[in-house]
Amino acid sequence: MQEQQHAALMLASETPALLGESPLWHPVAQQLFYVDIPGRALHCLSTRGATRQWALSDEPGCVAAVADGSVLLAQRNGLWRLDPLTDEYHQLTPPPYDAARQRFNDGKPDPRGRLWVGTLDDARRPEAALYCWSDGQFQRRAEGITTSNGLAWCPQGQLMYWADTKAHTIYRMSFDLETGALGEREVWARFAPRAEGQPLESYGGRPDGAAVDEEGCYWAAMYEGQQVLRLSPQGEVVQQVSLPVRCPTMVAFGGADLRTLYITTARDKRPADELAQQPWAGHVLSMRVSVPGLAASLVAL
Repeated sequence: MQEQQHAALMLASETPALLGESPLWHPVAQQLFYVDIPGRALHCLSTRGATRQWALSDEPGCVAAVADGSVLLAQRNGLWRLDPLTDEYHQLTPPPYDAARQRFNDGKPDPRGRLWVGTLDDARRPEAALYCWSDGQFQRRAEGITTSNGLAWCPQGQLMYWADTKAHTIYRMSFDLETGALGEREVWARFAPRAEGQPLESYGGRPDGAAVDEEGCYWAAMYEGQQVLRLSPQGEVVQQVSLPVRCPTMVAFGGADLRTLYITTARDKRPADELAQQPWAGHVLSMRVSVPGLAASLVAL
């Protein structure tokens, strides 16, 4: 049974991003990091709402945690490491694609510490791929979609989720924890695309970034749908959280008990009248949830 919820949402950040993405509760630093893709910045959010910011050398798609408190950033121009304590920032490896045509997008480490990062094609051609970074190299592991998003693993780690935002589809694959081998991709959940002329108010959105909770439920930010959906392991919507912003981009669980859901949002290229009605657009939002999320995995270096 689907539960509709108008959550007790809070404004978690003081200043908006253009396109906030990849919220990460760093399990070592115990702080929330997130990126602004067109703003070419990494942000760290304090408990008081203030943010610390680092300018980056190119567009970041996602941020991942390292055991020493540093972070890895998958940027258009490759994989970079940043130490928030010293501000040391350097490239680890160049991109495995033509950076004039593609960039990294959503990514996360798996439970064994391998970093998985997907791409998107600037011209929105179905040429995006999924790469795995391990032993200092990227390997192409899946392909044939347009906008790679929604990476997550079930609590036991034997299933991987992968979404194609443009196709309004979330896929699921079997996953070998020891080897990182992927099984056959199957459609796990699919959402209705926006019809020509359909008002945004009646459009449910398309699946963007996501996270999984301890019960194995998948929380999906529905871009342009003004909502976050919680899906059961069977792919059924069991909870709908209405939002005061049109474009949520991704969710992450954080706080000491992993029961605070953080939601990044976007304001870049949105209509002026929409932004006037939705002043929280671009901010990080937060809400308390009853089921804790899974802690973020650490990248093995």
